[in-house]
Amino acid sequence: MSKAIKFGTQQQEFYTTLSHRVNNYFKSKNLSRNANHEMVIKTIFMLLLFFVPFGISLSGLVTFYWGYLLLCIVMGLGVAGIGLSIMHDANHGAYSTKPWVNDLMGYTLNLVGANAFNWKIQHNVLHHTYTNIYEVDEDISPRGALRMSPDSPWKPFHRFQYLYAWFLYGLMTIVWIIGKDFFRLARYQREGLLKKHKANVVKEWSILLFTKAFYITYILVVPLLVLPFAWWQILIGFVIMHYVAGFILAIVFQPAHVVEGTSYLMPDAEGNLENTWAIHQLHTTTNFAHRNRILSWYVGGLNFQVEHHLFPNICHVHYRNLSSIVSETAKEFGLPYKVKETFWDAIVAHGRLLKQLGTNNQLPSMA
Repeated sequence: MSKAIKFGTQQQEFYTTLSHRVNNYFKSKNLSRNANHEMVIKTIFMLLLFFVPFGISLSGLVTFYWGYLLLCIVMGLGVAGIGLSIMHDANHGAYSTKPWVNDLMGYTLNLVGANAFNWKIQHNVLHHTYTNIYEVDEDISPRGALRMSPDSPWKPFHRFQYLYAWFLYGLMTIVWIIGKDFFRLARYQREGLLKKHKANVVKEWSILLFTKAFYITYILVVPLLVLPFAWWQILIGFVIMHYVAGFILAIVFQPAHVVEGTSYLMPDAEGNLENTWAIHQLHTTTNFAHRNRILSWYVGGLNFQVEHHLFPNICHVHYRNLSSIVSETAKEFGLPYKVKETFWDAIVAHGRLLKQLGTNNQLPSMA
């Protein structure tokens, strides 16, 4: 976008009222907005889900290759779990009131191969502020073979994206590790985002390079040295692990915004949006599977995506209890509160929108 985007300022009462009610909820119950014992247990579980099978694989207890690949699949579940349930809250500053705890937990993203600093800019700043706004929200902006927005250029091969997108989703974390993090940090530096966020360029590049080298060393080089498998067999295990993680992450995040019934609200020629930031989030975000507690536990409460977008600095363990407050307040103000009843409903609705985006240059207004 050539002009700075400005949200509307005439509808502030909704978020003021909602924030007051949410604050009263925590005050009346004498609860912290941050992590509780449930979150601590989940943190330990997700880290063990990744490191225990990794330790078993290095121990020599599993000598047959299919057993090793099974351990890699479990590690993939752990990588996704760390991303969804630990680093996500921490890098939003929602894990703890102590910045150093958030930083430490946030660096679990670097521990599994990606980069926390890049993620904060891409996700916290660009996605959470400018949700579903083409060319600003990187989650829907030009993505090669995928068309995630009606404002994105249409190509003939997009008509098949509802079929091939699912395969590409599994490549997400592999692309992050081997290329995207480097390109993103270079672009953010070039566009002045590092300076804007008062980041030290040398420090961020050093962290990126060191943590990437550390990750490749322990996840690939060490297994090559100690395991009785060929290099290509180790590499296949690595790819399978990340394919599982990438696919899980994609099918959790995509149905929250790229889903049938969502809105793509673009600013006018002067960069102005009609809605306030909070109301914009209601139009562009969708929840799913409210009653599925097991799914909700594993995906870090991100099936309550509306609550997360409105209050990203609140730990996800509280979203279920906040959902009734948010939905009732939205209804009171005549605003949308979008929900898909089940995870399957959300996946199907995502697939339908992929198909529609693949066959039409424009979508009807869904505001």
